[in-house]
Amino acid sequence: MTKTNTIKTVCVYCGSGPGTDPQFMQAASALGKAFAEEGIGLVYGGGSIGLMGAVANGVLDHGGKVTGIIPDFLTARENALDRAQELIVTKNMHERKQLMFEYSDAFVALPGGIGTLEELVEQMTWAQLGRHAKPVLLANIGNFWEPLLSLLAHMRQTEFIRQGLAVNFLTANRVEDIVPKLRAAAPDGPAVLQPAEAVTAQM
Repeated sequence: MTKTNTIKTVCVYCGSGPGTDPQFMQAASALGKAFAEEGIGLVYGGGSIGLMGAVANGVLDHGGKVTGIIPDFLTARENALDRAQELIVTKNMHERKQLMFEYSDAFVALPGGIGTLEELVEQMTWAQLGRHAKPVLLANIGNFWEPLLSLLAHMRQTEFIRQGLAVNFLTANRVEDIVPKLRAAAPDGPAVLQPAEAVTAQM
């Protein structure tokens, strides 16, 4: 199997609102289109509004596959997307996040709020602890993630991210760079490590 075939599905974390900058919605739609054209399935939070709806509709409008995963208490609030080929309704947020992880070969964070940040940081943490080797990318549209990048740099400078415990992630300022960067970073071996392998990976 070549690296270009290891990214079959990508989980996108993003806001359920449109944000203040029109390029956020434009980027979400363009990313969905790019996934469809590249034969990459979308895994996302299942909503039909804001950036969530834009990326999902961008995939669907260009013939791609969408899997939405949404907890039952959010189906009305985030207007669950009926167009998705697969819509999984979970009991709670923990089940939702676990399934999003299991269904995905990589993760992309578009602009979003606290929920987007929490989901992104969880994947970064799991990778730091050796629990997976799936690519994690910050789509830094309009420099949205610059404050987080500055905070991570501050954590390294103050040695709360210590040597040997690097937080590995990718960044892209343009939508057209996202898929190539994910594919280039795709692991050659298993993306999910077993406990013994995870310990070795941290040494």
